Amino acid sequence: MPGEFLLTRHEPWLVLASLLLAVVASYVTLDLARRVHAASPDTARWWWLGGSLAMGTGIWAMHFVGMLGFDAGMPLGYRWAPTALSWLAAVLAAAVALGLAARPQLTRAAWLGGATSMAAGICAMHYTGMAALDIAPGIDWHGPMVLASVAVAWAASAAALGIFVLLRGHRGARRRLLQWGAALAMGAAIGGMHYTAMGAARLPLGAVCRSADALGGQPLALLVGAMALLVLGGAMLVSLNDSLREAQRRALERSLHEADQGLREATDALQRQAFVDGLTHLPNRALFLDRLEHAQARVVADAVAAGVAGDPPEACGGLAVLQINLDGFRPVNESFGAAAGDLLLCEVARRLALDMRSSDTLARLGADEFAVLIETRDAGAAAELLAQRLLARLGASYELDGQAVTLSASVGMAVWPGHDAAGPRLLACADAALQAAKRAGGSGYRVYEPGMAGDGGEQVRLQHDLRLALARGELMLHYQPKVSTGGGGVHGLEALLRWRHPQRGLVSPAQFVPLAERFGLINAIGQWVIEEACAQLARWKAEGLHCRVAVNLSPYQLRQPDLPAQIAQALRHHGLQPADLVCEITESAMMEQGSAEQAVMQRIAALGVRLSIDDFGTGYSSLAHLRHIPARQLKIDRSFVVDLAKDPDARAVLDAVVRLAHALRMEVVAEGVETEAQRVVLAALGCDILQGYLIARPMPPDQLARWLAERSAEAARAAPLALGENI
Repeated sequence: MPGEFLLTRHEPWLVLASLLLAVVASYVTLDLARRVHAASPDTARWWWLGGSLAMGTGIWAMHFVGMLGFDAGMPLGYRWAPTALSWLAAVLAAAVALGLAARPQLTRAAWLGGATSMAAGICAMHYTGMAALDIAPGIDWHGPMVLASVAVAWAASAAALGIFVLLRGHRGARRRLLQWGAALAMGAAIGGMHYTAMGAARLPLGAVCRSADALGGQPLALLVGAMALLVLGGAMLVSLNDSLREAQRRALERSLHEADQGLREATDALQRQAFVDGLTHLPNRALFLDRLEHAQARVVADAVAAGVAGDPPEACGGLAVLQINLDGFRPVNESFGAAAGDLLLCEVARRLALDMRSSDTLARLGADEFAVLIETRDAGAAAELLAQRLLARLGASYELDGQAVTLSASVGMAVWPGHDAAGPRLLACADAALQAAKRAGGSGYRVYEPGMAGDGGEQVRLQHDLRLALARGELMLHYQPKVSTGGGGVHGLEALLRWRHPQRGLVSPAQFVPLAERFGLINAIGQWVIEEACAQLARWKAEGLHCRVAVNLSPYQLRQPDLPAQIAQALRHHGLQPADLVCEITESAMMEQGSAEQAVMQRIAALGVRLSIDDFGTGYSSLAHLRHIPARQLKIDRSFVVDLAKDPDARAVLDAVVRLAHALRMEVVAEGVETEAQRVVLAALGCDILQGYLIARPMPPDQLARWLAERSAEAARAAPLALGENI
């Protein structure tokens, strides 16, 4: 009956404080559970241990503050030993919870078992803590309320484990919002269990507390609450600090990943530039020769495996190389423009690819020249059938600017084993057959025969020696001075490439430069010329000579996207200004370039390097087209200078060219000046700069230095020599 038990109540502010502790402890617990789950195995162990202490202390503090707020109308005190055991029970329950939170997946069986273990720990904490009260006669427990408290403890534990798993998939502000909501729910559940269990405790009338002088009092409640908040706050700070370090680590990993991705993309781009044609996206000459070499190695390996000595027979497989060139592409390019020519080449590449097998290699060697590598047992027969199909496909009309255009093609082919032994030599044989097809009128194919090569073997040997010339230091530059028409001052120098062969002596550039272009050596040689010319100019500047140096660029170099960067690097390396360098490009090459090559020229001009149109008058350029070229110098071909003194028509043409160039703010250079009469006429016509044997022949650097010294001494006797005079 009601009269048999004491009337009890709870201090409202301590109840509120205990519930606040429950919510804070729940929030910190959820954060610690996330840290334990996300941490590495080594650090997770420490997070689990520290988190269990912090979480257990927080839950126990809520329980103990709530008990200190229990008012039975008499002094109450809690003995040390049961109170410590209740704290230990809370820590063990927390350890179970965080241990389950660290699992990658929480199965149903683990969830049910974990909820039961946690509930047992929480109930042990509470009822052990209540046992710290030494009441005589003892507490009378209301059975249904005790069962209700156990049920609430189990439900709270099960919900907590579910929330641990639920919050794993959330990040940022959404996670924090959900975490606070979950903390409120968990705090309410923990508080509900505590106060349900407290409601089950009934004190008989006349009961006394024999432990009244033990732990108790509101000041202790304040101290326990404050200490618990400090522990929870410290754990939260450590968790936040770890979260920040983890965020920084992830940011660093993202940065490294992005940098690595960028490096891979840059490497891929460089590889594409090195081995893929920029216009058609087909393999270029370098990649074609590499695949030819590997294909020959495979055939040789098959022959060795079959026990065949010497050249492998056809039964062991063979190779065929087809070299394809369009007939009449240049007039089409000039009539419709470079952009239309680029589209035509792309269409040609597309048509060629239609007849390729997966094992074939189709490449663009340059300009309107393509090549195919076939690797099969009966390579010769397969090559002839393919040549017939390609000629028929390429002979179909093309549409350019709404007009139907018809082209033909010439094909030369060589087969190995049989025609030659080395990759580049096989390509040279195919080229010889191609030239034979063109001499026969084009629009057909020819198979290589030894008589076609003429000096083809000699060319192959020469290109082999040329490959070694750079490494052996056989290449050199000679320099031919250019002087101003007016004062005669040295305006600049043209660097002219020379090759001193150990057996052949000086090899003419007209002989080896086309060879370098055909066999893919011109880019390396051209880069050496730029570097060597800049190095020599830097040495001359250190000696007091200030002028420009001009180098010649091959059309093949303009297909290198990194050519402007190479030029800029050479200038920086030798401490030169961009205006110190002039790049000479032949008129035909400058007019016939596609959009990619034109972009390269624009980027070179943007550096501040002067572009010069070389051999002007020998090509087929439209004069109006000159307005769109970033050149600042125009070199008149020597053929216009030869008859200048005695041919009025030559003078009239030259006069018109000079006037046009000056109107476009270009310097005019006349090359091939060999007589005084030519010099007088050129000066009268307003030509700015003269170059030729009348001035000086091309000379090596040391001889040029002596020439400059002698010329300077002669000029000093008559008038000061104005070195470096610029127009």
